[in-house]
Amino acid sequence: MSTEQTTTSERSGFTAPVVATYGNADPTAPLVVLLHGRGSTEREILSLAPHLPPALAYAAVRAPIAEGGGFAWFANRGIGRPVANSIAATMDWFRGWLDEVAPEGRPVFLVGFSGGAALAGGLVLSDPSRYAGAAILYGTLPFDAGIRLEPGRLSNLPVFVAQGDADQVIPRELLDRTWDYLLDESGAPTVARRDPSGHGITSNTLHGLSDWLADRVAHVSVAAPAAVGAPVELDRHGAP
Repeated sequence: MSTEQTTTSERSGFTAPVVATYGNADPTAPLVVLLHGRGSTEREILSLAPHLPPALAYAAVRAPIAEGGGFAWFANRGIGRPVANSIAATMDWFRGWLDEVAPEGRPVFLVGFSGGAALAGGLVLSDPSRYAGAAILYGTLPFDAGIRLEPGRLSNLPVFVAQGDADQVIPRELLDRTWDYLLDESGAPTVARRDPSGHGITSNTLHGLSDWLADRVAHVSVAAPAAVGAPVELDRHGAP
């Protein structure tokens, strides 16, 4: 069962967030924030939640900028290339909401698809210690948008990244740059998969994401330190 809510505060000139929720209603349960793609809505990405670990709390946030029949997180300079001031304003707005629902001590995982992946990437790059992990699904990190991407920036932050070999939406240059940064320079312990698919979440990716979340939450629940080491790359079928 899901619920939808708004908050009363406004930040960065945007109206209060619209949030659809699912799963565990315990306000201390690990929180998975689902971030939809450009032109979509929070309801569409919330449909992933029933296929993910049931013990978690899920919140799908509606992006603040109306676009077509849906919403967007930021203005673009081109596909996958956020305008720096625009993504900065959205991140500020998002953090205002997050600080209300997930105060310090509550584990937060970000799961972003397409444009939502760029926002998730920007958020963890701007404040890596705030998050317990991030999934970058069929999207790019926000390169050249005033966000820090130096080597080792995501050390100890678990990351799950998934891409489609036949993705015709996100420029291949940006997908490859994201892949290379996460699996090399970032320092993040990364689980990565590429499928022979286009710009959409496959069933194999959804299963992989569910397993990754379950594993990460198990680590959080026993208060284990974040893993340190070389990234783990999976083949197209999810095998090590």
